[in-house]
Formats: sequence, C-alpha cells, structure tokens
Amino acid sequence: MMSTTKTLALWVAYGTNGVVGSIRHDGDGYTVVMAGSDAAVGTYPSLESAKGALHTHMTPGSAWPMFREH
Repeated sequence: MMSTTKTLALWVAYGTNGVVGSIRHDGDGYTVVMAGSDAAVGTYPSLESAKGALHTHMTPGSAWPMFREH
C-alpha cells in the first residue's frame, strides 16, 4: 500500500551552487533531506530548527542558504 503522508508545505534551500536540500512539513514536524540523498537527516519541531540542521549538514564554511517556499 502506498504512503498517505501529506506534505503541508515545502521549502527548497539554495546555496551558491544551486539546490542543497529541502524541508517538508507534514504535520508531524519539519523533515530535512539534503540534495542527492533519499534519506532524511531528521525531523525537527520547528522550521527554524530544521533550517539550522540543514545548514549544519552543508559543506563546512558554507553561507546560510536561501529558503524558498514552494
């Protein structure tokens, strides 16, 4: 049976070289997935904490990414 997870909101994170990851809000939290990965980094209680987690998984020294809601 297929999953019935409903994405309520999606933010895409853009670094200097393009998309670096995404954050999905599904009602249970904010799930971070880095670009090129099928596995989630984790699920966080707030958008701000998810943004911070995504940034920490970028290349060390990377600038804060630009987040766009889709």
